[in-house]
Amino acid sequence: MLVRGVEQKKDYKRLGMGDKEEILGSNNGIEDVSWLCSLSESELDMLISLKVLVLQRAKIVGHDELVKKFDLKMLRALGFVLMQYVKGQVKDLSLASSLAKSATLIDNCNLLKSELENITSVEELKACISTDSRNRSAKGYVINTP
Repeated sequence: MLVRGVEQKKDYKRLGMGDKEEILGSNNGIEDVSWLCSLSESELDMLISLKVLVLQRAKIVGHDELVKKFDLKMLRALGFVLMQYVKGQVKDLSLASSLAKSATLIDNCNLLKSELENITSVEELKACISTDSRNRSAKGYVINTP
């Protein structure tokens, strides 16, 4: 689900008309997919880049089985750990400079939320994914037009 371009559109189409297994994936729970839907576009881009980096490194070192273990739960945990690190670095810098506002912005980042207040149902996730895919494909057409 976290890939760019044509493959992403295919996955969104598959997810938009599938059953619970297709929406959640084989190892993903409703909470994980709800969390994914709550992320901003920049947060998703960071996770996509992180996943691509892991895929490339695993192939280079010859550990293709690592790719199979790097699912949404692992990506969520790694994103959380990285954002905690960034949050600590920004707070250290904000003591000496005017970065206090940046620390507040990082506190509101959805990547740092380990639990969601409102977990949506499978039907709501279907609506979220299909609406999001239409919006993203519309943006893609606008960007690609000459």
